[in-house]
Parts: sequence; structure tokens; C-alpha cells
Amino acid sequence: MAVTKQAKRSAADKVSKALSGQPEDGRIIEAWTDEAFALATGVIQILDENGHADPQRVPQISPEAHRQLYRGMLQSRLLDDRLMPLQRQGRIGFYIEARGQEAGMIGGAHAIEPRDYFISGLRETAAGIYRGVPLRTHMAQMFGNANDVTLGHQLPCHSGTRASNHLIMSSCVSSQLPQAVGVAWAAKLDKTDTVVLGYMGDGGTSEEDFHVAMNFAAVFKLPVVFVCQNNQWAISTPLSQQTASQTIAVKGLAYGIPSYRVDGNDIFAVYSTIKAAVDRARAGDGPSFIENLTYRVGPHSSSDDPTRYRDPHEPEPWRTKDPLVRYRKWLDAEGLLPSEQEAELAAHVEREIREAIAAEEAAAKPPLRSLIETVFAKPNWLLEEQLAELQRVRAKRGGGASDEGPLG
Repeated sequence: MAVTKQAKRSAADKVSKALSGQPEDGRIIEAWTDEAFALATGVIQILDENGHADPQRVPQISPEAHRQLYRGMLQSRLLDDRLMPLQRQGRIGFYIEARGQEAGMIGGAHAIEPRDYFISGLRETAAGIYRGVPLRTHMAQMFGNANDVTLGHQLPCHSGTRASNHLIMSSCVSSQLPQAVGVAWAAKLDKTDTVVLGYMGDGGTSEEDFHVAMNFAAVFKLPVVFVCQNNQWAISTPLSQQTASQTIAVKGLAYGIPSYRVDGNDIFAVYSTIKAAVDRARAGDGPSFIENLTYRVGPHSSSDDPTRYRDPHEPEPWRTKDPLVRYRKWLDAEGLLPSEQEAELAAHVEREIREAIAAEEAAAKPPLRSLIETVFAKPNWLLEEQLAELQRVRAKRGGGASDEGPLG
């Protein structure tokens, strides 16, 4: 579809006014129009790489909320700084960084209410902490100790709590999206005003679960907002080999879903766009689809070596777009978080993380018998037989044969 420059400018003006709380005519662009296509192929930006923003478009939130947003992003970065080295040292088994993508998840977490659901895609564990998952609970899951809710039966980085409505991430790509739709469908049937925020990566949009979820949500006008963290790489597959679509966001238009492409490293654009979509869903107007344009500066996971498939210089331009750096510049210029206060905040968050690591690394391991106790309501004969064989092998190797012996 050819889109005129005038149409793109008009669409940009409309979304700019809508996101600043000044809608031009109160309507939402939903159809396959030039305006809708422009919103799905352009890039919504409020806070630029130098930390400058149009005051009229900055979200109208309190100074404390600004500091809270920054703290959440900073905590995510510091968790990466501490936990990836722990994996390299063999103290935890696996880790997934969110470095460079902090704005996309923390902005979304701030845009929903405690009663809403946040359903993770892959790198959103820090958003769970932001929404109430205790730091110690997260660390217990990383170590898989006796304090871990899943008793070490789940891969690290899969923390969450029912209390905060933060669902554990799915290792099976995009299988969480039909789950997000299911929660939204339940909310609609129950006639509540709960909204569901469902995350995915760019590679996730090539999975059948993505299309099933989008279509079902659109047909039944469900209160769900889909957010794609487009970080340009699906493990070792670049975006150019992932899809032939002009953008990820245009895929939403095919299902009749309002879709927006956002600078995913701009906390203001991310928060404002997701908040508008959440408000729309809560009002009963159905789903939205948002593409956060960002970049995975590190490896896919601790099991990955990006130097094997990616030019080592490719991430460098994205380091200048760092979401923390640009937000910190703006906060400092506005007098909301001067550099000395930011240093104190960083030291405080760092101390919290180190204390949580120390406490949970020292915690006891789960009992060996826990391996079979949560498979069925009651362990069957086959599981008992397998446990007995494991005990026999451990005893032979000097590991102890007691049912109460530690796992590991």
C-alpha cells in the first residue's frame, strides 16, 4: 500500500496528540487506512537518544512515578550485571539478559493495574519484580533451592507469583499468547475490567500460537494488549530472515487490530502507547498490538555465543540508544534525579541484589523426594521405582540414599 508523506504526517500528528492526552477527534484508527498503516510502519518517539523530549508529550505522571520507572529499569540492568557472572561461575545453571530492553517491559508493567495480568515472553522477569514478585523469591528460583516455589524443577529465570498476577515465562515460543487470550476471555466472561498484557519476541510472531491468539482476541474483542519486543534477532535468526513483512506491527492490521510501532528504548513512548491501549481494552474496545523497536545487545542466553553469527560491531550503534542513559539524562535535566541521588539509588539497589543472592545461595536444597511429589496428586509406582533407582546410584557414588537427602 502506498502511503503519502502527507498521510504519514497526519497520522503522526494524531497519535502525538492522543498520547499527550489531547485526542483530535476522540476516535481510534482501526481500519486499513493510510493513517493506520502509517502508525504501524513509522516509529513513535517522545524521548530521543540525547535525553530531550517535547514537554507537551511527556506522560503526565508524578515525579515519584518517574523515579519508580527509572528504579525498575536500573534494577533490571543490575540484575544482569550480577547474575550473568554467577552463571559463568557455575553458581546458577542458566540466565537470560534483558540488557537494552528495559524500557519495553518496565514501561508496560507500569501501564497496568495490580488487578491486571502481565504474561511474560522471555526477558521480562524484572517486570515481575517491579509488579511485586519478591526479590528473594526470584533469587530462590534462580538457585532452585528449598525456598523456590517450584523446588528447583524449573529452568532459572522462570519466576512469578499468583499474588502479583505475573505469569512465569514460557520457554516454548509464543505458547503464552493463547494463555493471555484465555485469561482475557475469562475476564470478559466474568464481566470484570481486568486487562491482560501479553509479551513476545519478534521470532514469536512466526509461530502459529501468535496467529491463533491474534485472531481469537480480535474476533471476540478481548481486553488484551499484545507487545512484541522486536530486538532484531530470534536467537541466531536475523529479522530479515524472520519475516518479509515491512514491519512486525503491520501483522496486527491483518487481523483488524489497531497496531503501533514504537521506539522500544524510549520509556515515554512505550508507557504512553501501552497505557492508551490498556485504557482502550478496559473500556471494552478490544485488543491492540504494539511493536517495541529495540535491540538485543548481548547473547540470546547464557547458552549462546552471538560472535558465531553476528558482526561484533553491529550492536555498537544501539549502545548510544541505551534506554537508561537517555532517561537518566532527562531526569537529571528536570531535577527529578540528580546524579548524586542516582548514585545513591544504584548503590541501594545493588546492595539489595547482593543480599538476596547471599541469602538464597546459602539456603538448603530441595529434598530428593520432591522430584516425584509434584508430578501427580500422589506418586505412582513407576515414579517410586525411578526414585529408588536414583537413590541406588547416588549411594553407589557416595551421594547418600536417604529420601530426605538434598537434590543436586
